[in-house]
Amino acid sequence: MAVHWKLVVDCAEPLSLVDFWAEALGYEVEDHTVLIERLLAAGAVTDELYTVVDGRKAWRTLAAVRHPDDPVEAASGMGLGRRLLFQRVPEPKQVKNRLHMDLHFGPEHREAEVKRLEGLGASVLQVVVEPGTNHVVMADPEGNEFCVQ
Repeated sequence: MAVHWKLVVDCAEPLSLVDFWAEALGYEVEDHTVLIERLLAAGAVTDELYTVVDGRKAWRTLAAVRHPDDPVEAASGMGLGRRLLFQRVPEPKQVKNRLHMDLHFGPEHREAEVKRLEGLGASVLQVVVEPGTNHVVMADPEGNEFCVQ
């Protein structure tokens, strides 16, 4: 049986990173309004746990993006397919990532996509030209590494 999974990224500011990655990937920011309102009505959460962003309720310490073609659970607003969850942690990033994403745009689009991502707040760390691979190592606005192929 296949396992349903999501990639979780520890960060300082999930609401900022979710906007970066939604634009970077062409994904949608999840809307957790329905879930938050249901939990508020049940008395399970309090007002200080959420904020309002672009007219939707959002958790202060968690935010997610999902692929626009994947299904969504109506009761929670959570994506049921390709999904990245960003969670606030107290400690800053210390070392190089042990896991990273590769964004495959193709060699003909690489340079334009690197520029676009820089415009969103990413930075170029290294250009790699080696036998068998040409790619750009970048960092998102909080320093999490990813590669543009």
